[in-house]
Amino acid sequence: MASPRLETYCCPNRDGATQLVMSFHPEVFCGVCIGSAAVSLVLTILQLLPKKGQILRKMPKASSSSTILLLISICDILGGLGVIFRSSVWLGFPGFIANISVVNGTDLWPSAFCVGSAMWIQLVYSAGFWWLFCYAVDSYLVVRRSAGLSTIVLYHMMTWGLAVMLCVEGIALLYYPSLSSCENGLEHAIPHYITTYAPLLLVLVVNPILFRRTVSAVASLLKGRQGIYTENERRLGTEIQIRFFKIMLVFIICWSSNIINESLLFYLEMQPDINELPLKNVRSAALITWIIMGVLNPMQGFLFTLAFYGWTGWRVDLRWRKREIPWESMSSSTVGENTYPSPVNYQTNIHDSKKVSTTDSQQTDEAISMLSEGNTSGDDRLTRSSPIYQGW
Repeated sequence: MASPRLETYCCPNRDGATQLVMSFHPEVFCGVCIGSAAVSLVLTILQLLPKKGQILRKMPKASSSSTILLLISICDILGGLGVIFRSSVWLGFPGFIANISVVNGTDLWPSAFCVGSAMWIQLVYSAGFWWLFCYAVDSYLVVRRSAGLSTIVLYHMMTWGLAVMLCVEGIALLYYPSLSSCENGLEHAIPHYITTYAPLLLVLVVNPILFRRTVSAVASLLKGRQGIYTENERRLGTEIQIRFFKIMLVFIICWSSNIINESLLFYLEMQPDINELPLKNVRSAALITWIIMGVLNPMQGFLFTLAFYGWTGWRVDLRWRKREIPWESMSSSTVGENTYPSPVNYQTNIHDSKKVSTTDSQQTDEAISMLSEGNTSGDDRLTRSSPIYQGW
């Protein structure tokens, strides 16, 4: 799981609220984290692997949105590996972990492990948050026809740059003046908590707004194709809206417990004595949400693949394939052959002599296919390329 309390625990003079949750049945908690992360890791990789029965298609160019979705899954996989490694060491070497609390100890490896593993988990999950934000931005820009493959470079710079900068800045302020003598009090830890939760809150607040604007822009785009809004087009708009809803639902389910838990722990920290009897219910709620975090945080990877692609099946095909992209430009001939990978096949009445109109229609079809990819069902899903090839 991902929490700023993991880094706070590395300070020998950690606060009482952090000590409360980190010392609450650590064997059980680490076992829960390992189990959840392992299940999510296996199922996520299974979802991304190519499947038997998929039809190969050579497509001309990649979609930045598809690349972003794959990068989000990669961040979740790396985060799950970090959770498994940290929890395994915690369970397997209790004596090694006990040296983290030693003040002015000569063995630096326990502290290095504590800080390094916590930073890794925070960094990759924070990068996943930024990629999810970039996906919302890119979806809106694609519909507005303002995005292209060149923007993926800007997304890389923004995502990894902000993730590294916020992580390093928060850690530096938390461990000032040194790891062995962190400052006491809640004030010095607040910047670290802000840098940790800023991208999470950004996704919670801004992404729904961008998704709503994208859905509205899709409706206008579909109406502009022929001047009418048919049942098929209305159905496609609904599919895209459901896709965005599933993404936000998974995100809220996996991370709302972190916000609740952190609020409860902050409340406990502000009390003179967190062990007072009137605070029993607050302590219990904090411990319950702490365990829930250990279950839901690592499961985000698998749940996101379900939201992105649906269930891709068990029949894995490990034979090497050439690069594939999950969508291709539509033309009047390909529509007639039903090779368009969106949930609904559209009939266009564009004459070959109207080149400008044809180009606009193709751009519209490409934009819609990028947003609707992954919402197919039944036999249509077999014509879709594996997510592991999307965007590469």
